[in-house]
Amino acid sequence: MLGSLARWLRLAGYDVWYDARAEDRELTRLSRLTGRVLLTRDRALASSRGIRVLYIQSQKVQEQLAQVLRAFPPQSESAIQPRCSRCNQPLVEVDKYEVEGLVPPFVWVNQQRFWQCPSCHNVYWRGSHWQHFSLCLREAAQASV
Repeated sequence: MLGSLARWLRLAGYDVWYDARAEDRELTRLSRLTGRVLLTRDRALASSRGIRVLYIQSQKVQEQLAQVLRAFPPQSESAIQPRCSRCNQPLVEVDKYEVEGLVPPFVWVNQQRFWQCPSCHNVYWRGSHWQHFSLCLREAAQASV
């Protein structure tokens, strides 16, 4: 399963469809129908014909991310439109006061910028997780060169 990779790619702005319950047949059908690239660690699925497939070699998410960045480089860091890690919708920057009570008080006091998913309403901010993610993304991008 590549759930962690899917979440990381969404935060990096990639449009990612992911469902851990989907059968191989459904994955190939959707890939063919939508033109999406199928990312998989399943060798048999990777040999599917008539679809674009990227066989993910590593079990480590940072190495997986580097492999995807090699195959599909991001446009530019400034052009990245992060997506919700849960539901894949593009995030929208919201006024700080719109998320008061939706985030921990310490976060609300110390952060100035917030983003929210218009679909599931999950709230994001650039705290320590974001800093870690940004560092890992830069390292993966460097490893992909």
